[in-house]
Order: sequence, then C-alpha cells, then structure tokens
Amino acid sequence: MQYRALDKNGDYTLGQNDIKQGKEAVAQAIKTRLALLYGQWWENTEDGLPLFEKILGSYGNHKEMIDMLITERIADTKDVKEIKSYTSTFQNRVYSANCIVETIYGTISVDIGKVQ
Repeated sequence: MQYRALDKNGDYTLGQNDIKQGKEAVAQAIKTRLALLYGQWWENTEDGLPLFEKILGSYGNHKEMIDMLITERIADTKDVKEIKSYTSTFQNRVYSANCIVETIYGTISVDIGKVQ
C-alpha cells in the first residue's frame, strides 16, 4: 500500500513526493478513515464515521457502541488483518483510544487520540 503523507494540519503533501508505504501507510489510512465523517465525501455519502449521528448525538456513556463503530472502521481498512488489542477510555465526555493492529506488512500501534 502507498499513501500520500499528511502534513501537521492533516492535509495531503502535494508536490513533495512524500509517500508512505507498508504499515506506515496503513496507519495513516486508519487515521484518515476515522477522520472522514459520515456523509462528508461527495462520491460516497454513505461512507464515514457517524460521529454526529451516533456518537456525539447520544446521551450517557455509550463507550461500547463507540468502540464498536471505531473498531469496525479500523477492521474495514485495506490491508488490515486483525485488531490485536484495543483500549479506550471515556471520561468527562472525552473519548480516547489506542490499538495494536496486525497488517499484511506487520504490526502497528495506532493512537486514535481524543474525541470531545
């Protein structure tokens, strides 16, 4: 897998021939897929993470549902074989997670960061 690198703002680095390959590309693909909001991509409005529809729009602690939505997006990423481990916390309306993913290129750690 090849993936154009992102800059510090999350934008593609165009014209710089900065290409990620292998497991680094898969890690970036996972983060990009998690950043794509449901309905945001004009070419497929059924794709994306339903952040507003199912995560932020729900009341209470729905950590298990959020875990399921995010792990499904990760598992459906090209070249991902399996999620080896997944840990998350949901405190004071802040969700953060980290996972170890087995790819066809090897094992990677992905820090999903915080969603508020």
